Amino acid sequence: MSSSWGERVKISIFGGSHTQAIGVNVDGLPAGEAIDEQAVLAQMARRAPGQDPTATTRKEADTPRVLCGLLEGVTTGAPLCAVIENTSQRSKDYENLRRLPRPGHADYTAYLRYQGHNDIRGGGHFSGRLTAPLVYAGAVCRQILERRGITVGSHVAAIAGEADTGFDPVNVSPELLGRLNQEYFPVIDPKAQEKMRAKIEEARMDCDSVGGIVECAVVGLPGGAGNPMFGGAENLFASILFGIPAVKGVDFGAGFAAACLRGSQNNDPFYYDESGNVKTRTNYAGGILGGITTGMPLIFQAAFKPTPSIAQEQDTINLPAQENGKLKVTGRHDPCIVPRAAPVVEAAACIAALELLAQSGLL
Repeated sequence: MSSSWGERVKISIFGGSHTQAIGVNVDGLPAGEAIDEQAVLAQMARRAPGQDPTATTRKEADTPRVLCGLLEGVTTGAPLCAVIENTSQRSKDYENLRRLPRPGHADYTAYLRYQGHNDIRGGGHFSGRLTAPLVYAGAVCRQILERRGITVGSHVAAIAGEADTGFDPVNVSPELLGRLNQEYFPVIDPKAQEKMRAKIEEARMDCDSVGGIVECAVVGLPGGAGNPMFGGAENLFASILFGIPAVKGVDFGAGFAAACLRGSQNNDPFYYDESGNVKTRTNYAGGILGGITTGMPLIFQAAFKPTPSIAQEQDTINLPAQENGKLKVTGRHDPCIVPRAAPVVEAAACIAALELLAQSGLL
């Protein structure tokens, strides 16, 4: 199924933006893992809408209700299933989209794939609303990783060309990640956030939207996890990251910038540190070589397109009439999804990291 992911740690996401509820089933979690509910809710709150001018005004509590898989707050080893009720729906805002598909959205391609039977309300199963159960699953996996000395965090690296300070690729501190992974709009340099917010507000006033980049780091991963060719660590992480709506690009370490370097610049020299551990003096590889982790910080970036639902009038087509048309999208939409996307990227990274350990016999 396209809405399921993983071989050892498996997730399956269900529901739609305007269905009664959405949710996730997580199979393959180790038994006996205590899960702090408040820590889970803190991650859910970072993604939740309606709490900042950069986000949609739709209000959702995003409180997960666990149906099974936890007993007295501890994983049982059985599948963990949680549902999140949808409580703020205005389906009438989407009635005309059956006729007039939104440019940049999946309305038209879903119409082709499902012969017009797809749920158009709020984007249905294509909606960013489905990232809420993904964040739940990631928040559970995060706690299991942290007990094994692995920390995940991210920051908004850029919005509309305004950039934050990047991670130090060879020395990403767990303390910095711990600070960032508790914030709604995580940045390393607070001054960068001010400039980003100005760009978002400018787009909002123009009835438009902007995109950006989230940079994420996973520290504490042991070296030797992953497989060559089609089972590499990059393959695994990318496969779940591209499941996040609006992600249009993923790169690791230097990424596309490596194409502009010489080998003498891009190669990461090895050395033994004072404790006898193998390290690299640079980290253009992003912590992965040949699909296998090096033990250095695993660092990647995810690029997000601008929110396609904008209030400006746009050209589109009228499907029943088979003629050209015009569309002005109504409803509640984010002028920029990137701040809310940061915890989603982290959640995907947590799930991928746990799956990577399980596949490599390191869990």
